[in-house]
Amino acid sequence: MALTKKELAELSFSQSVSYYFDKAAPFTDCPEGLLEQIKVCNSIYRVNFPVKWGKEVKVIEAYRVQHSHHRMPTKGGIRFSLHVDQDEVMALAALMTYKCAIVDVPFGGAKGGIKISPRNTPVEVLESITRRYTYELMKKNMIGPGLDVPAPDYGTGEREMGWVVDTFASMNNNDVDAYACVTGKPIHLNGIKGRTEATGRGVVYALNQVCSYADDMKKLGLTTGLEGKTVVIQGLGNVGYNTAKFIVKYGAKIISIAENEGAIFNAKGLDPEAVLEHRKATGKITDFPGAKNLKKNSEALELECDILIPAALEKQLTGENAPRIKAKIICEAANGPTTPEAEEILNKKGVLIIPDIYANAGGVTVSYFEWLKNLSHVRFGRMQKRFEEETQENMIKLIEDLSGKKATRLQVETVVRGAGEIDLVNSGLEDTMISAYHDIREFKRSNKKIPDLRTAAFALSINKIKNAYAALGIFP
Repeated sequence: MALTKKELAELSFSQSVSYYFDKAAPFTDCPEGLLEQIKVCNSIYRVNFPVKWGKEVKVIEAYRVQHSHHRMPTKGGIRFSLHVDQDEVMALAALMTYKCAIVDVPFGGAKGGIKISPRNTPVEVLESITRRYTYELMKKNMIGPGLDVPAPDYGTGEREMGWVVDTFASMNNNDVDAYACVTGKPIHLNGIKGRTEATGRGVVYALNQVCSYADDMKKLGLTTGLEGKTVVIQGLGNVGYNTAKFIVKYGAKIISIAENEGAIFNAKGLDPEAVLEHRKATGKITDFPGAKNLKKNSEALELECDILIPAALEKQLTGENAPRIKAKIICEAANGPTTPEAEEILNKKGVLIIPDIYANAGGVTVSYFEWLKNLSHVRFGRMQKRFEEETQENMIKLIEDLSGKKATRLQVETVVRGAGEIDLVNSGLEDTMISAYHDIREFKRSNKKIPDLRTAAFALSINKIKNAYAALGIFP
């Protein structure tokens, strides 16, 4: 049953995810009972624990939600934010399930959250909280290489994942695979090259693929490719910054960046690396040389542009501001930035929305590679890099002998190059994003009644999860 405008506006984050699920369900071949199983969260764990904070003792509220056990282990980040609550963590866990299915990563979805402000918490307290949280998960068998594998999310990074793996490994010193209990770790703690920038790089790979279809771009009044396209980015954290850094290398022009403290605009383009350095030096992105400060950071979302990239938090595009959005493409680098009410308005305006469960799947894809690396106990490229180089050198020598011409040093260096870890990670990520979008687009094209890419992505994801259950013989 269709919801009223008021009902759409009042949906919580987890209810919004369920709404998208229900909207996609009729386009699947999944039995009714199994649809309900796929939709609900399997395990919800809320814990409160004390921590010493200076001369005080404070009670910390934390969560871990495992949405689906159709594939094991479950997978999902840990976020530190004062906005963390059960509804948010449930929604994010569900999105992880569908995201993993879309990119064919064999994990069930999960998510964790701790209700704190990382900016206003002393480092030693953050470490104590992270280690205690890890211990609480261990007591419930909710962390482990084959059980549940966390990763960084909003407010966390390599440092926190290092604390997690150290805590887990120290209490499981006979487990040879202990370092596979978490991903997004520092390189020197068995992390993988390319993980930090994976989500942002994946967003750009996704956009480049979406913009490669001439027919789709023609409907939007755009040319193919990213070159020359104007871009607005909301958020200059890990995802926003890396998205900005990579998209300019494809020839796109970032005209505005928004952050908590304000937003800046320059029609000639912004250098994201220079903006980040300015923010580190001054504590804000505003007053950046050559750029104009916008009165409100929300103004950036409403600027005339080809591509809008929300890379902050959920519920940024709403029924209130959607009528003023002028972007032709919205690429959801954040989770749940567009509310259902906003999506209806934007779809009617002909805006192409690239959904979060596809667009920001680069992080979990490279996390999967890191998990595989930890289980195999060998660095990607280690066994074949030199062999590939020798093979290429022999090929050049053969061509020189047959042609009678000598290759220049530059020509040899250009051709002779074995794939290292970062090369294989980026290649695997790009191939994943290309293949996933092809599947989503073709699924939508095969059923003309599917209204948008999000519905197609959800329906395709549900079918893939259904196939995993079918392989287990759960239904005829």
